[in-house]
Amino acid sequence: MQEKYCSWEEKLKSSGGRLTTPRKIIFYILSSTPKHLSAEDIYFIIHKKNPKVGLTTIYRTLDVLVKIGFLNKFDFGDGHSRYELIEAPNKQHHHHLICRKCSKILDYTDFIEEEIKLVKATEKALSRKYKFEIKDHVFQFYGVCDKCKK
Repeated sequence: MQEKYCSWEEKLKSSGGRLTTPRKIIFYILSSTPKHLSAEDIYFIIHKKNPKVGLTTIYRTLDVLVKIGFLNKFDFGDGHSRYELIEAPNKQHHHHLICRKCSKILDYTDFIEEEIKLVKATEKALSRKYKFEIKDHVFQFYGVCDKCKK
């Protein structure tokens, strides 16, 4: 487990942040699941073992981790922000399929090379046309999963 914290600690310290117990716990939770957890999901997981960590602390911690570039924050249309580690072991570049009925989120890696070529060309054209430096993008496809179609 200590190996996971190495780059996390360095990045946090270089941004002027402190390595607190809630930050360690939140990092461990997010690095231990493929799910896209909300602050409330994280709170319920933490609260079982450490009831002193409040929801406000979790929100503040998640905001810090997003600002330093350690987490992605997503809005999948279900009324909750969801979080995912940017740098995680065995994690590939991926995008999301979101079911409008059950809110299931599927990560997919199909066609990523083709998407990257298209996005790079689009980013280059948009940057030039609007004199805008693009830093990131999000692909999210909404629909109905196979289970909900039945």
